[in-house]
Amino acid sequence: MQDTGSGAAATAVRPGRAAGRIAPPPDPAARPRRRRLDLTGALSPWLFLAPALTIFALFKFWPMAQAVAMSLHEVRPYLGDRWVGLDNYTQVFADEDFLAAIGHTAVLAVGQTGGSILLGMALALLLEGSAKHLWVVRTAVFLPTVVAMAVVAEVWRILYYPAPDGTVNTVLGWLGMGPSQFLNSQDSSLLSVMGVGIWRGAPYDMMIFLAGLAGVDRNLYEAAAVDGASVTRRLWHVTFPALRPVFAILFTLAAIRGLRVFTEIFLLTNGGPNGATEVMMTLIYKLGLERGELGVAAAGSMLLLAATVLLTLVVRVVRSRSERKVA
Repeated sequence: MQDTGSGAAATAVRPGRAAGRIAPPPDPAARPRRRRLDLTGALSPWLFLAPALTIFALFKFWPMAQAVAMSLHEVRPYLGDRWVGLDNYTQVFADEDFLAAIGHTAVLAVGQTGGSILLGMALALLLEGSAKHLWVVRTAVFLPTVVAMAVVAEVWRILYYPAPDGTVNTVLGWLGMGPSQFLNSQDSSLLSVMGVGIWRGAPYDMMIFLAGLAGVDRNLYEAAAVDGASVTRRLWHVTFPALRPVFAILFTLAAIRGLRVFTEIFLLTNGGPNGATEVMMTLIYKLGLERGELGVAAAGSMLLLAATVLLTLVVRVVRSRSERKVA
């Protein structure tokens, strides 16, 4: 009996001894190897990003820093720049041409943003679906976005031909409206340029809306239809709330696109007639490259950059607060 007990005790002790064995000390040479592996893993993404960051630094960030310095100087080539502080910014706010350009830029930004979003959403709702023939229509509608702006401007210059037998004036005549001068009139030139911007920007917004509509839960539509909701109510209570993030993204992109409008103005009117379509970008271009007032032009560009950054931050803050309320 004693032998049996001692054998059982020995058997019981063996697992305990095996479980209680002390692990061998770590190899001191393994620690530097692990540190090198961790360091390599942390640096490898930056090595891949280095070419792109170098290009950005040389062609974007460094010129931006130079523009900030130029905005505080009177730029005098071959004579040396002279420090003027904030005088260039004061001149921007005191110049009537700049104030008019700021107003035209704001009007274009608001009009093109609202028009392109509304038209893009309407096109997305009409072309949303999985039918095979829809890709042809979507491609045709998206073409204005990928066509060069020089071609678009020339086409619309022909469409806006101010004679009564012009293309758009002919359509207006069918509707019982008189002919318009479009780009040649101070009263209609800004609206005419705005129409071109909406026509070109709406297809881009349509594609983003289509991507957002693809993520809407179809069961919500079916449940709303079972409850007797009309198409309008389904759009208001199902589609629009689901597209809230899309609206925030599109508003930011479209507003920045409207603030930075340049090519269509430059090609269609070049700021005319009599400055009726002059915007910040075209005025900065003329001041810097035509009149040689590089310091004032740099100050105007810095103000435009500040407005763009402020708009982006405001949209992000509003979006984060709305998401918190929903949560």
